[in-house]
Amino acid sequence: MSIVFNEQTKLLATALNTAATSCFTVGIATPVAGYIYNVSNLQVTLKPLALMLGIAGWLTAATILHLLARRTLKELTP
Repeated sequence: MSIVFNEQTKLLATALNTAATSCFTVGIATPVAGYIYNVSNLQVTLKPLALMLGIAGWLTAATILHLLARRTLKELTP
């Protein structure tokens, strides 16, 4: 394989990992912070079960994307 292929592979892995980080930020960190600080009365309007299910879903998506990024890097050639 070529240097170009390796660079394209690294770029794809970076994009996948960035998407995973975005999933974590948007789906986990933001709702948890909003719930803790009671932004827009979120503790009343959002039930804890709904929060936990949402966190589980976003965490699953972030984990899958991160693992795909790691798998993509295995295609690199020395």
